[in-house]
Amino acid sequence: MRILELASDADTRALGGQLAQLLRRGDVIALHGDLGAGKTTLVRGLIQSLLGREEEVPSPTYTLVQMYEGPGFPVWHFDLYRLEHADDVQELGWDETPDGAVLIEWPDRAGEHLPVNRLDVFLEISGDGRRARLEPGGEGWQERLDERFA
Repeated sequence: MRILELASDADTRALGGQLAQLLRRGDVIALHGDLGAGKTTLVRGLIQSLLGREEEVPSPTYTLVQMYEGPGFPVWHFDLYRLEHADDVQELGWDETPDGAVLIEWPDRAGEHLPVNRLDVFLEISGDGRRARLEPGGEGWQERLDERFA
């Protein structure tokens, strides 16, 4: 587990950029936090870093899912805030994601569909900034986090 203090939106986007460097095909990153905690800001930094360009990265609150063609594999960005039932993730293309990487806001709403092998990122407002807690689950994440944040 790692705890990081993020003083600004720029720091939150930068953390996303650092996670982009660790991202591999088949990875799942579950983003937890209240409204306004910085989940979409982190995703924006991750996707822009991964693509190597300024890319519009809207919150998929209404579309529920957005896909980006990354270098080598697609990246799926799910926002499950408005999901009524966990099984509804199947209608969003959930089964199409194993060939890419998956970023999930409000992951608890995926229920039993949320894979065990994932990186959980908990974001919370802390003073004037944010705090991020990174909790690796499954194979490989702890080693990657240790290398990146040593």
